[in-house]
Amino acid sequence: MAVKDRDRFSTATRIKLLGEQTAARVYRSQTKRQARRSRLTGRAALLALVLCTLIVALAYPMRQYVSQRAEIADLQREKREARERVEQLRDLKARWQDDAYAEQQIRLRLHYVMPGETGFVVVDPDAAEQSRADQGAADRPWYSNVWDGVDKSDAAAGR
Repeated sequence: MAVKDRDRFSTATRIKLLGEQTAARVYRSQTKRQARRSRLTGRAALLALVLCTLIVALAYPMRQYVSQRAEIADLQREKREARERVEQLRDLKARWQDDAYAEQQIRLRLHYVMPGETGFVVVDPDAAEQSRADQGAADRPWYSNVWDGVDKSDAAAGR
């Protein structure tokens, strides 16, 4: 045992132990450095920079392209609706060229009657009752009647 204890405190053993500890420290620092390096290399950083630059450079033209495509689609839809409206107006114009249709519309809209016919106008009972309710307007001040007229005309225009 004495030889082992002496061997433990010998200079050669101490130097050997110190060398092993130093080698372990160097190995740990190298593996840490290598682990850090392997995460992001210079090439990877350059590649990331190039990709970011391309994305930024292409973002605005792509946004413009998408918005222009949407605008083109809207204009095509409006064009299609305008064509449909033109077709409707052409049909209406062709109908008005027919004397029977024109006569029917004149009778309906202007309440004209042919000679020898008797014309009747049917009054809506709800409208007659509403006009009776308005007869109470004489009891109110004039500005209330004016304001009610403004409200009624505004409601009619909103329809």
